[in-house]
Amino acid sequence: MTAMEIFFDIGVMLFFLIVLTLLIKPLGTYMTYVYQGKRTFLSPILVPLENLIYKASGIKQDEEMDWKDYAKALLLFNSLGLIVLFLILLFQGILPLNPRGFPGFPPDLAFNTAVSFVTNTNWQAYSGETTASYLTQMSGLSVQNFLSAATGMCIAIALIRGFTRRTSQTIGNFWQDVTKSVLYILIPISIIAALLLVSQGVIQNFDPYANSSLLQSFQTQDGQSINNQILPMGPVASQEAIKEFGTNGGGFFNANSAHPFENPTPLTNYLEILLILLIPFSLTYTFGRFTGNTRQGWALYATIMMLFTIFLGVMYWSEYNGNPIVQKLGVTGSYMEGKEVRFGIGGSVLFAVSTTGTSSGAVNSMHDSLTPIGGMIAMLLILLGEVVPGGVGSGLYTILAFAIVAVFIAGLMIGRTPEYLGKKIEVFEMRMSVLIVLTSGILVLIFVSIALVTYAGISSILNPGQHGLSELLYAFASASNNNGSAFAGLNADTLFYNILTAIAMLIGRFVPGVAALAMAGSLAKKKYIPPGIGTLPTHQITFVLWLAVVILIVGALTFFPAMSLGPIVEHMIMNAGQ
Repeated sequence: MTAMEIFFDIGVMLFFLIVLTLLIKPLGTYMTYVYQGKRTFLSPILVPLENLIYKASGIKQDEEMDWKDYAKALLLFNSLGLIVLFLILLFQGILPLNPRGFPGFPPDLAFNTAVSFVTNTNWQAYSGETTASYLTQMSGLSVQNFLSAATGMCIAIALIRGFTRRTSQTIGNFWQDVTKSVLYILIPISIIAALLLVSQGVIQNFDPYANSSLLQSFQTQDGQSINNQILPMGPVASQEAIKEFGTNGGGFFNANSAHPFENPTPLTNYLEILLILLIPFSLTYTFGRFTGNTRQGWALYATIMMLFTIFLGVMYWSEYNGNPIVQKLGVTGSYMEGKEVRFGIGGSVLFAVSTTGTSSGAVNSMHDSLTPIGGMIAMLLILLGEVVPGGVGSGLYTILAFAIVAVFIAGLMIGRTPEYLGKKIEVFEMRMSVLIVLTSGILVLIFVSIALVTYAGISSILNPGQHGLSELLYAFASASNNNGSAFAGLNADTLFYNILTAIAMLIGRFVPGVAALAMAGSLAKKKYIPPGIGTLPTHQITFVLWLAVVILIVGALTFFPAMSLGPIVEHMIMNAGQ
């Protein structure tokens, strides 16, 4: 790479982050109005439809729930979604809109896929264009892209209410929150995004797969002459929009956002990255507006953006330097192993950091081909609990749990009862925060250990040594943290991995989610304590730095041994020229 190319990449990334920051306040404000029931510019159109939904489903808008009822409604809603999606996948072969005549999914793969999309993970142990029908993609997978994203947003808003309400027994109405999330936020912006994607060449049709003649035929190893290619079709743009905006990540095609029918141009590439980051970053401002102190929201934003920028810089540096073994062979120019030539190193790295820093899991390059340090950054972003900035909703309630841990530790250091936003942090809040922060990490360590000591686990590892360990660690990190991306090199479509990753996805999604609701209920009951002389200011740069340190320490203490045996050793071996 030339100095001009590096300068261009850095300039584009900085411009992108500026645009993202400028959009945070308007979207964050809009979401505040939506969840507070205030009038918005879409109210004249959507309020009648919203009321019709409530009337048809028997929802009483004025009835609020305590945290237990809220959690029961959330779990019931997602359980029903899981059953419906499982049946769609299982009986796909006899359902309409199946031009290729794909059979139903095997039961274990159907269960894994249904769990994956309901938990906002979108882990895919199958190839979309050779396995899933149009009906499955639309009425099954895309519907859950909306509903799983809305579920995460509901948990985050309920926790915000816990901080802002005083001596209250309730934290909102789940049915109302999920309706507003889909109707006012996810659908309108997804429609706009889908139209923009179509304008750039993302396909949207119900055509049968196209048979395209090749300009030049070629011979296979067995001597067969190939003169044509089957091009998959389908309603891609509509799924692509919510796939990114809801930080879902499941690709219509196996190549995901590296496929030109999903992501055809550099413009769509940056648009998709923007969609991935927009809600997670904007919810920090929503948090500030709800609390009546926007500086609290900007403090969370500053923490997230600081870590995001650091990780982005480290991965870009690593991919820019590339593999010294390749350089010794006399190969010059950009290190493009596993990357899409349309996007280059800058566009690939920005996408990789964005998708692993959130719970998206969409990819526009092969993460398995990243340098050891670049791959470690992607893995570490997931293992930190995906708070940089995290998924829609899940990122906010996880970083708020980290903030409570940071406040509690700081309180112990100065010998004062910890407080956050005027609420006293006691034993119950700490227990729930620890549950939110550590659940996924514990799952990763347990399931990786099981896989390493069983034949069913190690027989699926295609690469030996350190890289094989990295692939296994990445897989369970992705499942437990509801990310969905993969290092590849691991045969995940087996009974062992389908069941184990499904369990990891379910626990990783709903245990922290219910813990966040329990904490919301506890905080809502507490009285407001005015800040005093000894109150820790949680809106200043000192707390921003302290919160970032706590996040990094938790990740380092939990996963440094595993990282040392995987990507760090692999990096040393690579630099040694082996």
